[in-house]
Amino acid sequence: MLKRTHMCGELRSDHVGQTVTLAGWVNTYRDQGKGLIFIDLRDRDGLTQVVFNLRDVDEAAVNEARSLRREDVVAVQGLVRTRVGGANPRLATGTIEVAADKLEVLGKAETPPILPDEHEAEKIAEEKRLQYRYIDLRRPRMQKMLRTRHEVMQVTRRFFASHGFLEVETPLLIKTTPEGARDFIVPSRLYAGKWYALPQSPQIFKQILMLSGCDRYMQICKCLRDEDPRADRQAEFTQIDLEMSFVTRDDVLAIMSEFITTLWSEILGVDVGEIPVLGYAEALDRYGTDKPDLRFGLELAEISPLAARTEFKIFRDALSKPQGVVKAIRVPAAAGTLTRKKIDGYERLAREAGAGGLATVKYTATGYETGIAKFLEPIADELAAQLALEAGDMVFFAADTRAVALRVLGELRVALGRDLGLIEDAFRCLWVVDFPMFSYNDERGRWESEHHPFVMPREDQIQRLQSDPGGCISSSYDFVINGSECGSGSIRIHRTHIQKKVFEILGLTPQETQLKFGFLLEAFKYGAPPHGGIAFGLDRLIMQLTGVTNIRDVIAFPKTQTGADLMTGAPGPADSEHLKELSVRVHLPKRQIPEPETREPKP
Repeated sequence: MLKRTHMCGELRSDHVGQTVTLAGWVNTYRDQGKGLIFIDLRDRDGLTQVVFNLRDVDEAAVNEARSLRREDVVAVQGLVRTRVGGANPRLATGTIEVAADKLEVLGKAETPPILPDEHEAEKIAEEKRLQYRYIDLRRPRMQKMLRTRHEVMQVTRRFFASHGFLEVETPLLIKTTPEGARDFIVPSRLYAGKWYALPQSPQIFKQILMLSGCDRYMQICKCLRDEDPRADRQAEFTQIDLEMSFVTRDDVLAIMSEFITTLWSEILGVDVGEIPVLGYAEALDRYGTDKPDLRFGLELAEISPLAARTEFKIFRDALSKPQGVVKAIRVPAAAGTLTRKKIDGYERLAREAGAGGLATVKYTATGYETGIAKFLEPIADELAAQLALEAGDMVFFAADTRAVALRVLGELRVALGRDLGLIEDAFRCLWVVDFPMFSYNDERGRWESEHHPFVMPREDQIQRLQSDPGGCISSSYDFVINGSECGSGSIRIHRTHIQKKVFEILGLTPQETQLKFGFLLEAFKYGAPPHGGIAFGLDRLIMQLTGVTNIRDVIAFPKTQTGADLMTGAPGPADSEHLKELSVRVHLPKRQIPEPETREPKP
């Protein structure tokens, strides 16, 4: 077999005159007639044009070259020369070509069901791409994605190793614990009727490592949550998991900010600058969400005191409710830009977000027009001053409970920023801090952790655990970039009595606490340092670094929206003898769950 000397994207003018051997896939094939054949040879690094000329090689080699078709795997040997007919500026290797004198066909390809062409990829259904992922991954864009993922992991390991973190692996077969999402569970053959869980995160184990004196821990690990996939979430995902001992929140944020700036600098050559810190309550008030996109303005304004002085029934009804508010967004120079059709679309968005509708008004040189203009007369000047209105502006109002009004205007703000072209081509990072410890689930009639049960209250809030759990502020923090939450962490509970109190608030009995977390509480008895950490979503970070909006594009072998693997056919049935060994019996519901789609290739 011909031995490869260079990669296909490596050759430049400096290599002219050298004899080289390349190996890869036939990307394109062109028979020019008269014994002149061109192929573009592709590997993960790029393309090189290869020329077979009857004047330079024997007829047998030319005839073999004529038999080549797309995606055949070949090795070629030849002389690097300046490209005849002028350079191709679209290729990194466009100044040269290889005049072949030897050809070895290493693997013939049948007509492929899809082709790894960038310009064709968008026309291919995603299901087809995932079914033939091994061909889809040959695309230069997907190869670049794999390389970027590799580089991010290398930067991560170097950075944290240089800051004293030890990379430690944690188990994949663990005990099920309540951490928010459903566990994937695995039956035990040796312990009939008992089950392992796959980890939603290494949370408890990294805390145990801090209790074990590890001091600083890092792991790039798989996490599994049995929850419905979406554009930025998979049931199986990867996170950069970190924990530190003897630290405060500010210590964690400082080193993690340095990591983010290092990552963006080394991967993209971009300086993200100093990362600001914003309180949870302020983030909601100003942006309607705890993961705001800071690449554009359009901040929310609280106008409830003014709205209470109008006769507009929708405002007054909203303010009569518990937690009722009226919020507004000023949209500069939008009065002449937003069509009726667009505004109707925003009203539908508001209804889908839980509101009864969306009130609007235009502001002109002569005052308010259209929409609810007549109801604003008693507050006209004060409203214009508070919102800093200028002629040509438009105002949207949401009147409802606080939660609904914030959700509606938060989603509207993003839609307006996108539709009006207000979003900068930039990276805007943010730390959101001071989340509530708990949220109340009305359907279940109980408190639930806002993040997870191991989050420490802020030091000045510990007494509120007893008197006012709903008002207790935690020591948790989220990392947000361009409106996407890419990291979450906290200072952890390390005192037994506080951990027991949190479990009690969450409705766990002492027996349940002992059953699920007895080993952790036992470990606390023997000296637990203060500790805290964070987990970054590796897949989401790479989505931001590469500018894609679908998490499946940054994972080599992802699942579909329904959690199926179309390439391997997973999930699939288990052999009855295997189930018997595991003491497991399958009982299908009357309405049988459909089998995952497997899409057999056409003959």
